[in-house]
Amino acid sequence: MADRHEVSEAGAASPAVPSLRWGELPEGPVVVLLDQTRLPAEEVELVCTDVPALVQAIQTLAVRGAPLLGIAGAYGIALAAARGFDVEEAAAVLAGARPTAANLGYGVRRAAEAYRGAVAGGAGPQEAAAAALAEARAVHAEDVEASARMAERGLELLGELLPGGGHRILTHCNTGALVSGGEGTALAVALAAHRAGELRRLWVDETRPLLQGARLTAYEAARAGMAYAVLADGAAGSLFAAGEVDAVLIGADRIAADGAVANKIGSYPLAVLARYHHVPFVVVAPTSTVDLATADGAAIEVEQRPGREVTEFSLPHRQGAGAAPGTGVAVAPLGSLAYNPAFDVTPAELVTAIVTEAGVVSPVTRERLADVCSVSRWRKSRSGNGMMAE
Repeated sequence: MADRHEVSEAGAASPAVPSLRWGELPEGPVVVLLDQTRLPAEEVELVCTDVPALVQAIQTLAVRGAPLLGIAGAYGIALAAARGFDVEEAAAVLAGARPTAANLGYGVRRAAEAYRGAVAGGAGPQEAAAAALAEARAVHAEDVEASARMAERGLELLGELLPGGGHRILTHCNTGALVSGGEGTALAVALAAHRAGELRRLWVDETRPLLQGARLTAYEAARAGMAYAVLADGAAGSLFAAGEVDAVLIGADRIAADGAVANKIGSYPLAVLARYHHVPFVVVAPTSTVDLATADGAAIEVEQRPGREVTEFSLPHRQGAGAAPGTGVAVAPLGSLAYNPAFDVTPAELVTAIVTEAGVVSPVTRERLADVCSVSRWRKSRSGNGMMAE
């Protein structure tokens, strides 16, 4: 079950609302989300009291973005355990809610393994639930730390690739604090450049069909006082041709062992444009997004979204909470077929570098990627449940 709580009219002067938090209410624990489908018009918190509500929030993109999905998945396991639901069933439905997102399964596994370990050690239901919650909080804290490290490493890389500052950065989709426990991935690097006085312009792809760039990245850039401009996805080529792009920074939802990157649809064309125009194409993602068990880009499962996201234009904040699918404004003839993959895959040879919290991978090869991941692949869980595979 999920309830919506109005927080404020969104705007640069209004207080920031956490993208996700754990809440303790008199009637029991909850996972509280900032409903991203209602941004930038208003900040509304979505309160999830059970796993089905959280799964729905994930699938409708009320909560989204690779690192934040990992955090949400971990807290989802903690929620199931604390409320006495079947943890194994919760793990299965949560992990499959968005198949391309590597971090979602990662967070679910972390919390579920902590729960199972506690049960195997003789813990009762409350103690096992506490172990799952501690692990979820560890996943959350680690993402905050990873975000800061990626911003630092990414800024250093920009200095090496583009000496002299004055960067004009093109980004796609949304990769800021809305997708992270910290300040994000690719947008965190752009924010670091802004704070250092080295960002001349942030070019924001509107990102079709759900406008995560225009709605969310512009929302975050405006709050931070960054110099930005929103453009139609199809206009990116003209910017490259005019010499107005110095670097492309994007995030990732899954990175295969060979360095192929799955990211929001429209990323691959940017990589092709960047290569043709000799512009660095940089991916910023934590090592938890790297899936060494997926051999190459062709093996990445690409989520197919409902066709109505293409054939209809929907503004949830205009329709009111709980508006049913199919109630948007039609922008295509009734009965039109639609092709709506959520992601595309960029091959490693088009990626200049992958920035992680553990290091920068450049050139992007299978061996270099595995080496960087090995730095943080095994470490002691902060919740004290032994060595955890990331």
